[in-house]
Amino acid sequence: MFLDPRFRPLLFAVPALIILSGCASLRPSKRPAPKPPRPPVSEVPASARKSYWNAQAVEGAPWIVIVLGEQRAFFFKGQTLVGESKVSSGKKRFETPAGEYRVLQKDKNHASNLYGKIFAEDGSLILGDADTSKHKVPPGGSFAGAKMPYFLRFHGGYGLHAGRVPNYPASHGCVRLPAHMAPHFFEHASLGTPVSVISSLTPEVSPGQKPEPAMKTGEFRWPWQRTAPAAGGRPAAPDRAS
Repeated sequence: MFLDPRFRPLLFAVPALIILSGCASLRPSKRPAPKPPRPPVSEVPASARKSYWNAQAVEGAPWIVIVLGEQRAFFFKGQTLVGESKVSSGKKRFETPAGEYRVLQKDKNHASNLYGKIFAEDGSLILGDADTSKHKVPPGGSFAGAKMPYFLRFHGGYGLHAGRVPNYPASHGCVRLPAHMAPHFFEHASLGTPVSVISSLTPEVSPGQKPEPAMKTGEFRWPWQRTAPAAGGRPAAPDRAS
């Protein structure tokens, strides 16, 4: 039996269409971006709440959420809150920027390369709150960077680290943790851990703007929709902190 020459092209066209349709069905579908865990809304003022850590036998991917308006940091494993701590973020003119980030560097014994102390050649202190972008080390002198133990860099020169934590923003931009809480955040976070920095837990509504239905029902809505950027190998920026 011979096929009419007019129909021979169909012998090649039909299998090709089947193969192409099969490849298309094998393409991975885009998954929706994961949403940050939701910190609890408490009636107790943030300044009156105690810091705590309770991660025993809790599994799940780590995620850090920092709420600047409350000066609190929350550590999640999956959707389970395992730790909460008071923090001190950047003071006026050195505000910690809100956004979505990831842990880019871990350094247990980090020291700032921007802020610290300048000493004379004989070891005497010249300036105790030095900024190397403004102050020069004299010939024979030395610079000692401010200690930033348990440092977790998450954006440029910004990071979390142990330091003095009053009940208000007081740093040069980094997020300070109490000395007893910083090791927990450091040990349980890994490179690439998402860090969400938000201004408050209350959805922001512009003057004259009507709240969306989800806001009326009390459903929590985050102020961003982007996914956290992947951890990269960019050169370390000057450290903002102490």
